[in-house]
Amino acid sequence: MNLRQRPLPTRGRGPHAPPQPPPHPMLSEPFNIIPIHNLLTDHPSLRYPEVRAAAAALRSAGDLRKPPFTAWHDTMDLFDWLGLFFGFQADNVRNQREHLVLHLANSQMRLQPPPAAPDRLDPGVLRRFRVKLLKNYNSWCSYLGKRSQVRLPNRHNPDLQRRELLYVCLYLLIWGEAGNLRFTPECLCYIYHHTALELNYILDDHIDENTGQLFVPSTCKQFGFLNDVITPIYTTIKGEVARSRNGTAPHSAWRNYDDINEYFWSRRCFKRVKWPFDLSSNFFLVSGENRVGKTGFVEQRTFWNVFRSFDRLWVLLILYFQAAAIVAWAGREYPWQALQSRDVQVQLLTIFITWAGLRFVQSILDAGTQYSLVTRDTKLLGIRMVLKSMVALTWGIVFGVYYGRIWSQKNSDEPWSYEANQRILTFLKAALVFVIPELLALILFILPWIRNVIEEADWPILYVLTWWFHTRLFVGRGVREGLLDNIKYTLFWIMVLASKFTFSYFLQIRPLVGPTRALLNLKDVTYQWHEFFTRTNRVAVAMLWAPVLLIYFVDMQIWYTIFSAIVGSMTGLFSHIGEIRNINQLRLRFQFFASALQFNLMPEDQTLSTEATVVHKLRDAIHRVKLRYGLGQPYKKMESSQVEATRFALIWNEIIITFREEDLISDQELELLELPPNCWDIKVIRWPCALLCNELLIALSEAGELADAPDRWVWFRICKNEYRRCAVTEAYDSIKYLLLEIIKYGTEEHSIATKFFMEVDYHIQFEKFTAAYRTRVLPKIHEHLISLIELLLMPAKDMDRVVNVLQASYELAVRELPRVKKSVIQLRQEGLAPVNPNTDDGLLFENAVQLPDVNDAFFYRQLRRLHTILNSRDSMHNVPKNLEARRRIAFFSNSLFMNMPRAPQVEKMMAFSVLTPYYDEEVLFGKEMLRSPNEDGVSTLFYLQKIYADEWANFMERMRKEGMQDDSEIWTTKTRDLRLWASYRGQTLSRTVRGMMYYYRALKMLSFLDSASEMDIRQGSQDVSSLGSLKQNSGFNSQGITPPIARNLSRAGSSVSLLFKGHEFGVALMKYTYVVACQMYGVHKGKGDPRAEEILYLMKNNEALRVAYVDEVYLGREEVEYYSVLVKYDQQQQKEVEIYRIKLPGPLKLGEGKPENQNHAIISPVVMLCRLLT
Repeated sequence: MNLRQRPLPTRGRGPHAPPQPPPHPMLSEPFNIIPIHNLLTDHPSLRYPEVRAAAAALRSAGDLRKPPFTAWHDTMDLFDWLGLFFGFQADNVRNQREHLVLHLANSQMRLQPPPAAPDRLDPGVLRRFRVKLLKNYNSWCSYLGKRSQVRLPNRHNPDLQRRELLYVCLYLLIWGEAGNLRFTPECLCYIYHHTALELNYILDDHIDENTGQLFVPSTCKQFGFLNDVITPIYTTIKGEVARSRNGTAPHSAWRNYDDINEYFWSRRCFKRVKWPFDLSSNFFLVSGENRVGKTGFVEQRTFWNVFRSFDRLWVLLILYFQAAAIVAWAGREYPWQALQSRDVQVQLLTIFITWAGLRFVQSILDAGTQYSLVTRDTKLLGIRMVLKSMVALTWGIVFGVYYGRIWSQKNSDEPWSYEANQRILTFLKAALVFVIPELLALILFILPWIRNVIEEADWPILYVLTWWFHTRLFVGRGVREGLLDNIKYTLFWIMVLASKFTFSYFLQIRPLVGPTRALLNLKDVTYQWHEFFTRTNRVAVAMLWAPVLLIYFVDMQIWYTIFSAIVGSMTGLFSHIGEIRNINQLRLRFQFFASALQFNLMPEDQTLSTEATVVHKLRDAIHRVKLRYGLGQPYKKMESSQVEATRFALIWNEIIITFREEDLISDQELELLELPPNCWDIKVIRWPCALLCNELLIALSEAGELADAPDRWVWFRICKNEYRRCAVTEAYDSIKYLLLEIIKYGTEEHSIATKFFMEVDYHIQFEKFTAAYRTRVLPKIHEHLISLIELLLMPAKDMDRVVNVLQASYELAVRELPRVKKSVIQLRQEGLAPVNPNTDDGLLFENAVQLPDVNDAFFYRQLRRLHTILNSRDSMHNVPKNLEARRRIAFFSNSLFMNMPRAPQVEKMMAFSVLTPYYDEEVLFGKEMLRSPNEDGVSTLFYLQKIYADEWANFMERMRKEGMQDDSEIWTTKTRDLRLWASYRGQTLSRTVRGMMYYYRALKMLSFLDSASEMDIRQGSQDVSSLGSLKQNSGFNSQGITPPIARNLSRAGSSVSLLFKGHEFGVALMKYTYVVACQMYGVHKGKGDPRAEEILYLMKNNEALRVAYVDEVYLGREEVEYYSVLVKYDQQQQKEVEIYRIKLPGPLKLGEGKPENQNHAIISPVVMLCRLLT
């Protein structure tokens, strides 16, 4: 039996229910996402048995040895046990407990197939998390040849799960307490190695040799771990930062985070740092001759870094230039003709002499820039530098001697004799030995998996063999690309280099050979230049070649740019990026949107077998091609009653409503772009009006042209365009519903209208419409219907004119439209005329019209849509007018047809988080900031009004609809809205927060769609549309008619959030959290800075938003304690709530402020989860 508690399908919460998160009882202890301290409370996240399973697994500390010096309670768990033994902070314990429960619950929710008992922690989930979490530690132990201290019993041991949890919890607690040491991951591995050893001592009841009692860690006291482990290393880093003199000191004079971390890449850290820390070790010294210096890399700022950093490229260009010059000097038309000469062949051997010289230069540069790394501990590094220079110099001498012997033998024998050829062969053998390292590198490049294995294998023999080529490093091992990627990379550079070298040879080098020969052959030439230059022709030759050489060394970037553009264009073309760029392409693809969204975003059942997975991938690929190119025309199977279309309408309308909330579109554009739900008995999909523009008029024109053609042919012509077919059907169904709605039920006129439409439906059904009616009369009826709708949309209803239009339309429909003229008696017999026209009821329709109430916004919204379909004569290519709205629609449209993985259910997706560093920037633009002019006399608001003129007009329209009577109220009652509007168009924190919270909003909507039944979706679409009409009602039409009423309603209720049942909030919070690292928030609150109030306003309006800041607590005598604090806004208590407060070893900022600001903010569980596992 599956114990997962699922929300029961319902018909929605009603059209006017506020979209508020589900209430839960007040909780005594603050929490971030999951209230795991009280599993019985009514919280959305606790509906999932995986959460309770993870929390229950931590409560298995029953028979463990109790910590000393403190009372133990039965409610404590493994985190409390570790916190008391090792001296971790209480809030760190609470934080990591929620962190681990959140991750384990999310991981178990993603299991496929689901476990048989979801209320129990799955062993595989814990094992995979432990392996991934401790992967770096295990790799570090293997790298140093140390045995891992993670010692687990066999799988059948009942204590296995608790032991795994202890090792995982210990690492998380160390990470949460580390502060700035999180920038030194291998240092944390060293700390974890020894704390895990102490944990083993505790679990094994080890006897301490010094005390003769059971082992107790030295940090077993309040703040013990922070003071005895973290603070000493932090103090060392702080001292090194002071030596840097704010970055002005040479790079070799001080150690940064990387240097501190790289010290733990060697076994000497165990001998010198020791455990507990030996504070007299030279590692902790920040001054003096014995202090530890650089260990991995020293930055020397010199011009020669241009050569040293791109040495391979320089060597390639120089060697090719030499070879090309030698071949071109032979004077042949093509290079392969010159290569047939033995003299040219031997001359080309000089490139090895040049190559050896370049290696010597490179070795000298390496020694000159990295000599600071040579210490007592790195003597081998200095030996290698000297040996590389000596070997390169030796090769240059060897090649020079061998090359000279070749020519001496040739000159003595005149022709190329056997002895001369043998000396050439000897030179080539030496060259083969010289290039062996390059050949090995080429082989390892072609076969990258071999190099990955060599780099990842921690075998001493491999260290000896590779010592000559590079320094042993812990990071960056085994990260080579695959074979296919290497082939693509190689082919790309072959094309770039082939093009560059071909161009250089034929258009740069060879054309200068002739002028060079001519200059060298000139005699008795007098040059008028400075005495510094000699009087020989060689200076003129050098000046001739100088600009060509400069271009030769630079134009590689040009060729790279050209081929990058070509390859990038081809990649984008085959990936179908940016295919939808304008409204015409959107019209062509929009009919496939619902199917594409259902295919990409709606989850499917996961297959279990490999064969089934292959079949599904093949089927998905075929279906994606059909969607992209319209094969099979899937849209024809989709009608308005299908859930697929309704689901897409909910998502599409949510996007359009978001555009309106951001004032990117107007109310009129909103109605033109929305996908209304099925109503008024309309039998087709109701496409956005912007896509149906002018289609009805074209259909009327086609019907007039084919007046005598059979129905099937006319309908075939209309159905060639899907939008035209839908426009005709929707217009007819809407007119039918409208007339029967405004004519009183039970009257003779209502009976006549019903009978008329029954006859029309009969002729349409049996394809006799064109045979029974004259289609050339339809344009006249069309004009009368437009007049009727315009009269109905007017604020002041003129009943006489409405009756006149209805009477005129009746005459056209009954007397002129039929091909066969009927007498009054026939019309009465068929029910199409009044039976007794001499009664006192008056003229036809005079007393039979009853218009809907002016407050029926839903009716008038549908009426405006019908008016748009009937009356639109332009193509509406400028809808929406805003460029940002167009860009977003194009991006969304293109993403539906791109190759991307199928989306899982929200419950089965990985949790993620967004972290934004914030220091002292603007949160919201102030009122005075907007009004005050700058030195040019232009205010910020005036500038924004001109830059975003259309958005300002949309904003003012929204404010008037929300109750603003006069424009001057924008500075009084609507000041907050004005500041938000301006801030959303500047570089402010509020703009960033709004954008990031769209993730949360989307997850809630997708979570609803994952669990909603067909009835939920269909009924919900109606509810959203009904309430949306009330809140979006603007009452406009083509004649600029004003709205019948004005309502001050919240726009937030006009979205799919009205349909949420409660669980969406819980699952969205478990999957996404947004944290803003407001480093100065505490200072702003203390000073009463308006920015603190504005940040609180953002938290109040975004429930998934968390704020992390550094709180400075002054204790007197200039003593300050620093705390990393995480806060949120509690909607029930209506105030800011402090979640966690973790003490730091010292001031936050040591190096660069932004990464350290982000680092302290990862006390949030979801952020920590993403940081740990990526």
